[in-house]
Amino acid sequence: MGMTLAQKIIASSSDRPSVEVGEIVEVNIDLAMMHDSSGPRRVNPMLEELGVSVWDPEKITVVSDHFVASSDTVEAGILKFTRDWVKEHGIRKFHEREGICHIVPIERGYVRPGMMYVGADSHSTTAGAMGAFAIALGSTDMLGVLVRGKTWVKVPETIKVKWNGTLKPGVMAKDMMLQTIKHTKIDGATYKAVEFSGQGVVNLSIDERIVLSNMAIEMGAKAGMIEPDEVTANYVRARTQEPFQMVEADDDAEYQEFFEFDASSLTPMIALPHSPDNVTTVAEVEGKKLDQAYIGACTGAKYEDLEAAASILKSRQIASGTRLLVAPSSAEVIKRSSQTGVLETLIEAGATLLPTGCGACAGLGNGVLAEGETCISSTNRNFPGRMGKGADVFLASPLTVAASAITGKITDPREFL
Repeated sequence: MGMTLAQKIIASSSDRPSVEVGEIVEVNIDLAMMHDSSGPRRVNPMLEELGVSVWDPEKITVVSDHFVASSDTVEAGILKFTRDWVKEHGIRKFHEREGICHIVPIERGYVRPGMMYVGADSHSTTAGAMGAFAIALGSTDMLGVLVRGKTWVKVPETIKVKWNGTLKPGVMAKDMMLQTIKHTKIDGATYKAVEFSGQGVVNLSIDERIVLSNMAIEMGAKAGMIEPDEVTANYVRARTQEPFQMVEADDDAEYQEFFEFDASSLTPMIALPHSPDNVTTVAEVEGKKLDQAYIGACTGAKYEDLEAAASILKSRQIASGTRLLVAPSSAEVIKRSSQTGVLETLIEAGATLLPTGCGACAGLGNGVLAEGETCISSTNRNFPGRMGKGADVFLASPLTVAASAITGKITDPREFL
């Protein structure tokens, strides 16, 4: 019996010819990611208690993104501790004010096809868009990785999600993912790997593929993976000279479940409060009044997200009484958006530009909502209280968020194409 993409990478990382679903194996880690909130301040006391240091500083990246820019002395202290810690341990892949922890390692070429990747954040599945086996770890398991460069994995079953056809104008990968989660619900892929495939996925750019892998965790998935192709390889080669392995699933691999969707018939989708699986079409809830529109986070503020929003907002103004906040996902996104005029378009339409970082998506910093307020957001999670106690958050594509900012109400973006 052949192996899935997840099985092949787990086998390679455990120096075995093959692995079976349900086996618990020890794997070698190619890259470990931590951020300012979940990283050094959590693991350092345990490292000191053990009297050990990190196993390989070159295989660790730390990204300060949750508390940037600091808003009080507590956050400033966390950022200072993180800076001091990475310096003490010789970690050169350290980034602060350069973007979100799930985006920066991909932009820098740290994440490559075939890698075994672990991150101290639930949305670490994002790196699966590059053909890596990328999973989230808690602080105790991350401590083991930092000391030994290894961790344990129970080989997961794999669900294949195939998207046929090509998206119509006004529809994005976010709509594909919301439709997928509507079908599986938030626990439909618990501790399973998900492979996204089909022409609808192959047609997507890396920015759009990231949305699928990022939100796989909203299905409960252990990993959300996309088989690497020339799009992946060209992206990586443009960012690093490091070698990588283009791992593919076997033709006779066994999948636990198989879901098939048609991208060409998909319309803009939206997740209602308070769960990513509470999904319907935008058309069903058009007209709902909004206080805030938010374009931000690892899943919804990449360059193509901002570019899509700008295509809607060009020569238009946001509605009176509605605020549009934009927090680009990285410094690279800000630079490119500035060079191409995308930022100018957003600001001229009335958007407020926020620093790159996790910000309001994680209930931190600028953009947090007041009790009773309603927001449409390009982020990935709308659990109660996440962006502000007592607030209602609708999840949608950047196109839908931009269109809704113009009218001040939930609006189908196809009205502005």
